[in-house]
Amino acid sequence: LRGRLIISRDYRGDIPASVAVERFNAKLTEEDELNLKPIFEDDGINYIYVKHNNLYFLTVTRNNADACMALMFIYKLIQVLEEYFSSLEEESIRDNFVITYELLDEMIDFGYPQLSESKVLKEYITQQSHQLHKAEVRVPTAATGVVGWRPDGIKYKKNEVFLDVIEKVNLLVASNGTLIRSEIIGAVKIKSKLSGMPELRLGLNDRILFEQNRRRTNQKAIDLEDVAFHQCVKLSKFESDRTISFIPPDGEFELMSYRLSTSVKPLIWIEAVVDIHERSRVEYLIKARSQFKSRSTANNVEIIIPVPRDADSPKFRTNVGDVRYAPELDAIVWSIKHFPGGKEYLMRAHMGLPSISDDDGSAKKKPISVKYEIPYYTVSGIQVRYLKILEKSGYRALPWVRYITQNGEYQIRM
Repeated sequence: LRGRLIISRDYRGDIPASVAVERFNAKLTEEDELNLKPIFEDDGINYIYVKHNNLYFLTVTRNNADACMALMFIYKLIQVLEEYFSSLEEESIRDNFVITYELLDEMIDFGYPQLSESKVLKEYITQQSHQLHKAEVRVPTAATGVVGWRPDGIKYKKNEVFLDVIEKVNLLVASNGTLIRSEIIGAVKIKSKLSGMPELRLGLNDRILFEQNRRRTNQKAIDLEDVAFHQCVKLSKFESDRTISFIPPDGEFELMSYRLSTSVKPLIWIEAVVDIHERSRVEYLIKARSQFKSRSTANNVEIIIPVPRDADSPKFRTNVGDVRYAPELDAIVWSIKHFPGGKEYLMRAHMGLPSISDDDGSAKKKPISVKYEIPYYTVSGIQVRYLKILEKSGYRALPWVRYITQNGEYQIRM
C-alpha cells in the first residue's frame, strides 16, 4: 500500500507520526509524483522527503528548519543504511528494525544531526547479536571528539594515499555544429591508507591562490566554481589562504567537487550523414574524430546513433572497432576500445525500413551520445601542485595522483 508507515522516530513529540503520514500520503495521491516537490508545507507542517527504490524517507517539522541540511541528512542516512544492509529495500528495513532504531538514535539527538560516518558507527552498532558485558562498553573517541569521521588506532604496514581527479564533460552540440551548452563537473576522490591521525594539505593551481600570493608562474591557473567540500576540510583555513587542509576518513571518500562553466572543445567530434529512402532503407555515414593531443588515448569509446524503431536487417562496415544493433535502445552502438588523439575513423551502416511504417520520426530528433574515458588527462587543466602528509610519529607516506576525464551528458544532434 502506498504510504504505509514502516518505521518512525519522534524526537520532539510535536507532530504525531500518524497525522504526518496521512497528510503526506494524501498529497502523493492528489498530485502527480513527478510534479510533487521534495520540500513543501501543508497546514503549518514542513515536509521534506526523498524517494529511494520503493521507500520514502520523510522528515517533518513545525519549525523553520534548514531544508538543505535535512535533505543532506536523509541522503547520508540512506548511504549508512546501504552500507549496513547492502541492499536498501522495504524487506531490509523490516528485517533489521533494532539496528535501524539504534542508528536513528545515534545519528540524531532532539532533531539535530550528530554522528553520520558509517565507519565510526560500525565500531559500536554491529549486526552480530551478542550479550555485551559492562567491561566491553567503549565509546569510540570519534563519537565524542571533534574528528567524528575517523576512529583512533588505525595502523597500516605501508602508508599510502591515492588521489583521483575525475572530470566529466557535459556537452550539447546543435546539428549545425554550434556549441549550445558545455560545462565541466569535477571531483577529487581519495583512498586513504594512513596510520594514526594524519593531517593532509592539498594545493591546486587555483587562480585566487596565485593572485593572493602575487606569484608569477608558468602553470595554468583555473577558476573553480560551486566548490563543495567533505566535512573533514577546515573551511577557515581554505577561506584564509586557499589551502585545503584536512584529517581524512579511513578508506575511500570524496574530498571535494567543483564545476567550471567554460566553452569546451568537443573531445570526440561526430559528423553524421543520414540518407533515408522512404519505405525502403536508411543509410548512415558516421565520422568520428578525436580532438585532443596524440599522446592521450580515449578508452572504451561508445558512439550511440539513434535509428528508427522499426528498422531491421542491419549491415555495418568500419575499419576500426565493433558495431552492433541494439534494438532495446533503438540505436546502433559503435564501440572503439582505444581511440588515440588526432585520429579519424569512419563507419557505414545500412538498415532496412518496412513498406508501412509506424515510426513518428523520433530517431531524427534524438541526439548521438558518446561515452569515453581518457586517463592522465583533464579538460580544465587542474593540477595537484602538492599533497603533504603530516603525522606526529613522522612516518613517510607515498601519495599517488591520477587524472581521468569522462563523458557526462555528451550529446551531438543530427
